[in-house]
Amino acid sequence: MKRFKALQAAEKLALGEDCLDSGYICVNEAGEVHTTKQLRTRAYKLMEEAELRRVRLYDARASCFTYLANHGVPDHLLARWAGHTNVKTTKRWYVKPDVEDLRGAATTWGGLHSAQEGGV
Repeated sequence: MKRFKALQAAEKLALGEDCLDSGYICVNEAGEVHTTKQLRTRAYKLMEEAELRRVRLYDARASCFTYLANHGVPDHLLARWAGHTNVKTTKRWYVKPDVEDLRGAATTWGGLHSAQEGGV
């Protein structure tokens, strides 16, 4: 991030008054915010260069929020980081159950199956 901020500062100096100060971190040389398509294209190129499996950015975002939620980050902070005003939005669309969350459901299902075999 430090190198990126230094690069941005150099680009701002080079562009002078023509540089747009959008307040965003991920911008082009003129300070303009990248479109979603530009970000997606660049992310996929980086995944390919790093020989990583290509994943949709939406799924990567969901994985990030799921990881943070499962490691104790409070819901209101997750929502803030996601840019949501409603915690329920973040939880509904971005925090996915992990294997441990599903174990209880599997155990319950196993109990139903066992009960049916026992003549219930």
